[in-house]
Amino acid sequence: MPPKRKKISYQEFLHREYEFFRAPLAPEMDFYETIRSGNLRKVRSLLNEPFSSKKGLGILSNDSLQNLKYHMTITTAMVARFCISGGLSQAEAYSLSDYYIRLCDEAATPEEITEIHNDMCLHYTEQMQNLQKSAVTSKAVRKAIDYIYDHLHTRITLDTLADVTNLSAPYFSRLFKKETGYSVSEYILGKKLETAKAMLASSEYSIAEISASLAFPSQSYFTNVLKKDCGLTPKEYRKRNRNINM
Repeated sequence: MPPKRKKISYQEFLHREYEFFRAPLAPEMDFYETIRSGNLRKVRSLLNEPFSSKKGLGILSNDSLQNLKYHMTITTAMVARFCISGGLSQAEAYSLSDYYIRLCDEAATPEEITEIHNDMCLHYTEQMQNLQKSAVTSKAVRKAIDYIYDHLHTRITLDTLADVTNLSAPYFSRLFKKETGYSVSEYILGKKLETAKAMLASSEYSIAEISASLAFPSQSYFTNVLKKDCGLTPKEYRKRNRNINM
């Protein structure tokens, strides 16, 4: 009998699978997109690896500290531009960018640069989260969105969110649609698909494992909704995004 496979979750993926040899394009873009989306929990998970020891950084200077500073500057500029595209004002985005680049320029050790990098990423993510929540006026919907982010590995229902927010299901459903522009089911599915795409592009987990870890009803259902979303099956999506990184 084959050995039992360890049950995985999307949280394990975030902690274990962002280790690459040459900073591939797909996970790098996913990291910036995660900051732009304001997903503070996921960004914290992705910052487990010290920036100073990140694999695959190109050589921009023969001096290792200066090389790290150059890469920190590039990362900060990219984060600023992604956040601007997500609605952050240019004045605020560039002000933060200038501030963190100056801090990096004054850093004397790789450890300092890692700390500055992490603070920068979290600061931008918090700004984007606040920006998104400011458009959502009710405390109930903000609480529901936080619950969804934290429970993507489970089957989340309208009744569950209604209980979490102490509202009736019909009222909460109308409120959520009014404030987000999405039905509850559309929003949950969208967030699950975002995570599934990242897992397909940058992990070795099987399609079945990814489907199960995000509590899709079945692998065939996962295949169908992904194809409807982007025109690709999970296998095709993985192949296309892996090819980008070669």
